[in-house]
Amino acid sequence: MPFLENVTRGRNIPKERLAQVADQYLMFGGKSPINGQNLELMSRTRLELARRGIDLPLFFANRNWAPYLDEVASEMADLGISKALVLATSAYGSYSGCRQYREDLARASELVEASGRSLEFFKLRHFYSHPGFIEPLIKVTLDALDGIAGEKAAAVLCTAHSIPESMAAVCDYRSQLGEVASAISQAVRNAGRAENVSLAFQSRSGPPSQPWLEPDVNDVIRKIAADGIEAVVVVPIGFVSDHMEVVYDLDVLAKSTATELGLSILRLPTASHSDSFTKMIADLVEEELDEEFEAPTYPGMTRASRICSETCCIVREH
Repeated sequence: MPFLENVTRGRNIPKERLAQVADQYLMFGGKSPINGQNLELMSRTRLELARRGIDLPLFFANRNWAPYLDEVASEMADLGISKALVLATSAYGSYSGCRQYREDLARASELVEASGRSLEFFKLRHFYSHPGFIEPLIKVTLDALDGIAGEKAAAVLCTAHSIPESMAAVCDYRSQLGEVASAISQAVRNAGRAENVSLAFQSRSGPPSQPWLEPDVNDVIRKIAADGIEAVVVVPIGFVSDHMEVVYDLDVLAKSTATELGLSILRLPTASHSDSFTKMIADLVEEELDEEFEAPTYPGMTRASRICSETCCIVREH
């Protein structure tokens, strides 16, 4: 509950709703798997950086739970670190996926400066169009379709966290997700699998009166079943870790919807489990350290900028 209160502070979420979400965590041992997954990813990244001859200390920090960013920033400053590259575990641009991280980093820097020290953060750019993010998603999708080939007609459903329409209007979140879904769709067609590939949203938390991105994943599953399709492969493209919003909203709620309709459902892992994802992180780090190195972009996709405009993602309504 303290974690959920941190996440929702200032958003006027009813206590009854927080209690409901807390019960969801209790279904999975009372905690999110995200810290363990991020620490494992950090260990793999350390090995990949060492393989490339990049000698940098790595630190792990959270926005809403221990280890908190402010505390880790102070620890880094105590060690004499004055500059740091930051990987935010969000592939896309949005207020909560980018600008809020930048605000948090700026606040942490100010707190360090207030104590007479200095620590400047440099956030690595969005990675939604890097092959190390796209290719693992394509691979698991094609492998899943191969596994059900000839048995059932299948659809592919890419999912991402919904955000308010007002927030989506001032960022590229929706179009970036569309690029990823299109890349997966093209790969499916190139492989000779003509399954329907669509994009849906999940995990909305705002009041019904506030418009959020749609369609909802459960509504799309109902349409897939109504179209006579027998199986759905769910690809969580909007997430880096198989955290609570994946294991509950997809593995419990979406699965329940599909099962009630007699639809076979297979939820695929997120991209961070792949070695390609670890190499992508090292690419982004190397790009910042070496002016002559440029991290690759998946063919046909937009290369994310390293510089955010002053007005992007400014709306924070939630």
